[in-house]
Amino acid sequence: MDHSRWRKVTEWPLAIVAIAFLASYSWEVIGDLNGAKAIVAETLINVTWGIFVVDYIVTLVLARPRWHWFHTHLLDLAVVVLPVLRPLRLLRLVTVLNVLHRTTGAALRGRVIVYAATASTLLVYVAALAILDVERGKGTINNFGDGLWWAFVTITTVGYGDVTPVTAIGRLIAVGVMIGGIALIGVVTATLASWIVQRVADDESVQDAVTQSEIAELKSEVESLRGLIERAPWLREE
Repeated sequence: MDHSRWRKVTEWPLAIVAIAFLASYSWEVIGDLNGAKAIVAETLINVTWGIFVVDYIVTLVLARPRWHWFHTHLLDLAVVVLPVLRPLRLLRLVTVLNVLHRTTGAALRGRVIVYAATASTLLVYVAALAILDVERGKGTINNFGDGLWWAFVTITTVGYGDVTPVTAIGRLIAVGVMIGGIALIGVVTATLASWIVQRVADDESVQDAVTQSEIAELKSEVESLRGLIERAPWLREE
């Protein structure tokens, strides 16, 4: 089995695993589990982590050239090293929305918009879970609602400051969310700029086509007039 075949075969199973991880992690964090329930949730999280480790190793072994694949897929490494990022695997599945594709440029813009919307939703949700996981009982973020509010105001770079992380890990999460928010703004801006440029280019193409058509018609009329003049009786008499 080659690299592309492996990726294609494992895409949907890995998405199911990512959903299982997100559900288990949400259950553990939001429910503030203890005892047997906590053991079950932690086991599910560890099992999904193990599946992604296997997938990463197999993909790396099959990739050609291997080093190029490694340094161009650092997110995959982060997915393995940082379990909280594992749900981002779901973003790959957005490409199945081929119904958005019309032309190449329109398809790319559609895909970027869907990616941005999906990424922002996942980032807010996962950030809320992660910040609650590390901050509960230590500061102002003590329930999932606090975590969601903090994630929203942070990803939008508003930052009211009414709820803030106080732990070192919580602040690292905040840095990641802020960088993600800035990146999403850049994606939206670039997408809008691309759309405007494409519209201008389309209008210019239409105008050029009309101009060329009018020039062709004028040439045809000039040729017709030239033929009439050459066949005129008074010109032959002279």
